[in-house]
Amino acid sequence: MSDAAQPTIAEVRAAAEAVKAAIDRHLEAVSSPSAADDPAVSAAYEQLATAAIAYDQLLYEVYDEVTPFEVPGDEGPGGYHGPEQPEAISVLIRRDYHIVDPKRLRAQAERLDETLTPGGGGDGGVNAAIGVLFGEYEPDEIAARSEEFGLEEADSTLWVAAAEPTEPGEWLPEPFDHADPQLLICRFDVSEVYDDEDLDD
Repeated sequence: MSDAAQPTIAEVRAAAEAVKAAIDRHLEAVSSPSAADDPAVSAAYEQLATAAIAYDQLLYEVYDEVTPFEVPGDEGPGGYHGPEQPEAISVLIRRDYHIVDPKRLRAQAERLDETLTPGGGGDGGVNAAIGVLFGEYEPDEIAARSEEFGLEEADSTLWVAAAEPTEPGEWLPEPFDHADPQLLICRFDVSEVYDDEDLDD
């Protein structure tokens, strides 16, 4: 069992009241004559989203129930600020690996590239082997055969974000400079952290 204090029924009730108050503030903001240009509308939206997420989390922890509400992009800081119908999407993937068997990694690379010195050691030897393997195999195959390559899968994440259509090669010099959490449509995380949390629950 987790040592963390479990939320109380009173906290759930307080969170519900906070949602009600946030709904009132949001309605008041959007119904004002200057709503179209009023920053209070955005502020009220953010407050309502924050209150709804907090209530949903507490409701689940105490009653194992959820609300029917979904806040778009609540995975990222500040919520989703992208278009409702994006013209393009970017899929950003990060996969981490621990190098648990450098000799196996090197041996696999030597089978593919005869120019590698057999049994080459040091950081340069491992770096060269990594270049060979990732140049030969697709990332999905590396993930599926990671143990065979002397690698151990660590955390990974996949982001699907709204994007503007681009010309071929336009963003290649700086491919990750425009990763904006506020354009995040959905994300999928894999980590032992979540497995540990499930065990605690």
